Amino acid sequence: MGVEQRILQIVQLTAIAVIAVSCYLVLRPFFSAILFALVVCISTWPIYLRLRKLVRERSSLAALLMIVLLMLVVIVPTALLAASLVDNVTTMVNTTKTFLENGTDSPPVWFNQIPLLGAWLTDFWRELVSGGKEAVTMLMELLVPTRKLLLVVARAIGHSVLHMVFAAFILFFLYRDGDALIEMLRNGVAKLAGSLGEKLLITIHRTIAGVVQGIFGAALAQAIVATVGFLIAGVPGALLLGAATFILSMIPIGPPMVWGAASVWLYYQGSYGWTIFMILWGVIGISSIDNIVKPYIISQGSELSLLLAVLGVFGGIIAFGFIGIFIGPPVLAVGLTLVKLWTVYPSTKTTRQLPR
Repeated sequence: MGVEQRILQIVQLTAIAVIAVSCYLVLRPFFSAILFALVVCISTWPIYLRLRKLVRERSSLAALLMIVLLMLVVIVPTALLAASLVDNVTTMVNTTKTFLENGTDSPPVWFNQIPLLGAWLTDFWRELVSGGKEAVTMLMELLVPTRKLLLVVARAIGHSVLHMVFAAFILFFLYRDGDALIEMLRNGVAKLAGSLGEKLLITIHRTIAGVVQGIFGAALAQAIVATVGFLIAGVPGALLLGAATFILSMIPIGPPMVWGAASVWLYYQGSYGWTIFMILWGVIGISSIDNIVKPYIISQGSELSLLLAVLGVFGGIIAFGFIGIFIGPPVLAVGLTLVKLWTVYPSTKTTRQLPR
């Protein structure tokens, strides 16, 4: 290779590097929105295809309807949750402070009416109250940092809503031009990975769809069941609490925090029967979805363990903000699946095809 050719090659590589770095700097602020849009597009692509068929293959109209659906199911409830937290944090903290200062020492009278367990519950209540003064003092000291933490969470959720709105804009074009993008992706991956390219795309699609439908499908189911329970029990702000259940369902202990708080509110309103109903509804109806529906749906598309799901949720939040809840688990699931694809199952064959 001559000197001129080497110089030309260096210039070309330098130009490519400059362009790549420039593209990275331009797109870096939108990485979370782009990843969110990609995850949503891949996991809901079959729904889009059915909708497009219903509107006689009008891609733009089908894409617009999908964006409206995303706004109603995810973005609007998230925005309402952020606004409610900002408006009600001070009220919640003051109510908790009043409760801790004026809590009753006497067990409820209806405890004694419970067969077999009544006497035990009464004694347990008295022991808990008599030994809980230090705990109350500690909780009082935690109220101020808790208020600050809730405000930070509310701002983070509100900031992520802006990313979701921008992601919805990106998502419209991903839906509308999805067929052409899939074909380009097939060609590109085939050049890079050869015969493994098609299997790679199928695996990524199946994994992301399985994780998203498992985690967020179960979250939506829990939110619906929870909202119905709140409405039946007469809990105020049932729709908002349902939205909170949807968001907090990404965390293993999230839903019990919501329906547990509703149960406490019902109890201090004197609605003891509805309190028992809310607890049973939460344990049997809401939380059981985590143990039955979610594992089944996820197992259909990937093998994401509870550990990786939790790491994906919290790692996604740290990396991308609140919107990372929707990004972290699918990304980890894809990484785990690709490792298995290249190491454990290098020679397996598949006949499945990507959806068209």
